[in-house]
Amino acid sequence: MLEDKLLVMKCKRGSKDAMRRIYEKYKDYLLTLARALLNEKAAAEDVVHDVFVCFAQSVDKFQLTGSLKGYLATCVRNLAIDTIRLRKQHVQNLYAQNEARADSDSPEQYVMEEEELTQLRQALSQLPHEQREAVVLHLKGGMKFKKLAKLQGVTISTIHGRYRYGLYKLRSLLNREKPK
Repeated sequence: MLEDKLLVMKCKRGSKDAMRRIYEKYKDYLLTLARALLNEKAAAEDVVHDVFVCFAQSVDKFQLTGSLKGYLATCVRNLAIDTIRLRKQHVQNLYAQNEARADSDSPEQYVMEEEELTQLRQALSQLPHEQREAVVLHLKGGMKFKKLAKLQGVTISTIHGRYRYGLYKLRSLLNREKPK
């Protein structure tokens, strides 16, 4: 506990070595906890990563009043529960969308829409990550270009380019043309 207080104090002063030490000290424990809660390795790694990123970003305001291990474990637990809740909502939304489509459309129409969605997903997976992120977050997520630029750490004109090239490649892929 004394070591943790010292490490937190060093982190507040900007020590990357102290942050690295905290990460190395608790990552295995937190990954085990997250995997037990989520039953999925990749999701567990994402949760632990997000917890450490949030901790690093707010360490200057952080006050250690108890166990750092307990604090980080609570953060992992809360984020894992949020992840599970979001998954359930996503599944319920997909189910409701499919039910609505199945009720309102003919079976032939439903199959055609599913096929088109599959083609779109495959085409999206062929885009470079930055372009896919720009297209999906702007069109599906409603994110503004300014916020996308901040998220990706680039200029707005770069985001516009990624978005435009992403759409161009999607059109080419969906029309069975080769992108340039």
